[in-house]
Amino acid sequence: MGRLQDKVALITGAGRHRGLGEGIAKRFAEEGAKVVITDIGNPGENLPAGLIGTTEELEGVANGIREVTDSTVLSMICDVRSESDVKSVIGATVKELGRLDIVVNNAGIGYIIKPITDLTLDEWDIVLEVNLRGPFLFTKHAAPVFIKQGWGGHIINIASQAAKSPAPQLAHYSSSKHGLIGLTRTAAAELGNHGITVNAVCPNHVTTGLGEVQNQRRGEIMGMDVSGVLDFRKSKIPLGRVGLVTDTANACVFLASADAAYITGESLNVSGGEEMH
Repeated sequence: MGRLQDKVALITGAGRHRGLGEGIAKRFAEEGAKVVITDIGNPGENLPAGLIGTTEELEGVANGIREVTDSTVLSMICDVRSESDVKSVIGATVKELGRLDIVVNNAGIGYIIKPITDLTLDEWDIVLEVNLRGPFLFTKHAAPVFIKQGWGGHIINIASQAAKSPAPQLAHYSSSKHGLIGLTRTAAAELGNHGITVNAVCPNHVTTGLGEVQNQRRGEIMGMDVSGVLDFRKSKIPLGRVGLVTDTANACVFLASADAAYITGESLNVSGGEEMH
C-alpha cells in the first residue's frame, strides 16, 4: 500500500520527458495513485515545439510511467489558460476515474529570459497566463469537486525559488511565482474549512530539459560554459549540489499525503538550503 493508494491526481505541464511533471506523476503512481497528466499539445506563439509537451510526447510520458508502475495513467490535452479546457479536463478525470483528490499545478513557462526593458507585452502576458492564471483556474474548478465529494483534497502549486528572491532577467517569471504564493495562501484560507489543503513547493534550479535551456542562457549572460554555470549554482547551495526532479517530486508526495493533513498555506523550499525563508 502506497502513501497515495487509490487517490486520483491530476498534474499539469507533465508532457515532457525529464520534466518536473513527469517526475511528480511517476512518484505519485509509485505511491499507488491513479494519475492524469496534461500538457498543451500544440506549439504556438512563444510556445516552441522543443519546449512544450506535444501530444506525442505527452502520451510517451504516460506510456513510460505505465511501463514501470502498476497504476492507471491517462493523458489529456489542456491549455491551462483556457477555462473551458480546465473544466473539461477536470470533468473527464472524474468521469473516467470516479473522483479527484489531488491537483498539482506544474505547468509553467521559464524559458523566456531577458531584461525588463526588452520584454514584449506578449511575452509578459503568456508567462503570467500560464504560470498564474492556470493555477487560478484549476483551483477555481477543482475546489467545487472536492467540496461536493465531501472528503477534502489537496492542491499543490509548483512555484520556485524565484517566488521568494529576485531572479534577474526573469521579471515576468518571478512576478508570476510571487503571485502564485499569494494565490496559495488565499486559497488555503478560503478552502480550509472544507478540508482542502493548498500548498506550494519552491525548488531552486533543477536541470530538466527546461533547466538545460536556462543553463545555456545563463552561460551566455555570464560568459561561461554550462559546467561553469552549474559550478556557480552549486557554490551557493549548502548541500553542495543542484536539485533533482525527485527532490521536488518527493515533496509533492508528502504534501499530498495524510502526513501533511495539518499543513496548508505553506511555501516549502526545496533548495538544498539556498533559500531559507
